[in-house]
Amino acid sequence: MDRPDIFDRHRRRLLRDRAAPTYADHDFLRAEMLEGIADRLASVTRGFDDVLDLGCFDGGFTPPGAKRIVRVDAGHAFAGGLQADEDRLPIADASVDLVISAGVLDSVNDVPGALTLARRALRPDGLFLGAFLGGESLATLRGVLLEAEADRPAARTHPRIDVRSAGDLMVRAGFALPVADIETLNVRYRDLFGLLRDLRGMAATSLLPDPAPLSRAGLARAAAAFAARADADGRTVERFDIVTLTGWAPAPSQPKPARRGSGTASLADALKPR
Repeated sequence: MDRPDIFDRHRRRLLRDRAAPTYADHDFLRAEMLEGIADRLASVTRGFDDVLDLGCFDGGFTPPGAKRIVRVDAGHAFAGGLQADEDRLPIADASVDLVISAGVLDSVNDVPGALTLARRALRPDGLFLGAFLGGESLATLRGVLLEAEADRPAARTHPRIDVRSAGDLMVRAGFALPVADIETLNVRYRDLFGLLRDLRGMAATSLLPDPAPLSRAGLARAAAAFAARADADGRTVERFDIVTLTGWAPAPSQPKPARRGSGTASLADALKPR
């Protein structure tokens, strides 16, 4: 039996298409993610000829030395060749050397499935680098919305994947040498509406199905609660946690963990006081 979708796929495509014309004015989070991905790529000595850009947005990222880039996006306006959801990926197995994914995995219905498909698309010893908003992202927005609708709170933001769960998902998807880490970016806003403009502009508003409309009175209360959290300069901090994933498609040449019981040193001896 198929599991029901967490996110509205049609709404996701629609919001991405609406964001496309002015995306460059609101792309700072993905730019931060891509900078982290580029730093990790720079530390790898080998090259990558065939690349899959999974969730390509405006297609602004080109890995050094790439000879062929397949760009995929769920939105029609962003799609740079293929329009598809990340968990329904029409890419042949073992067809690319590198998969990058920045800014989309937090809004995919089947994240384990998307990661598995990305791993299958990689040739042996191919590299996956992904980044998305996770952890305690949008803590201020969640707080002011709950405060504004204290009597009848509605689900307006979806739960986020924390860094530990992200690492577990990489293992579950079959990646070798998986690593998950997190970086927090704090952004100061003059008012709630500036934050909402950025979220709409980067196609990061709620994708939960059948969203309950927020009344004008509720929005006004949320804006007031947001302003009440302002610092001395009149700006309120919103938190964005960027979770970055690194993993390799398994290959015989990769280092293997030592076999259990193969150690030559005694843990008990090592813990004895000297």
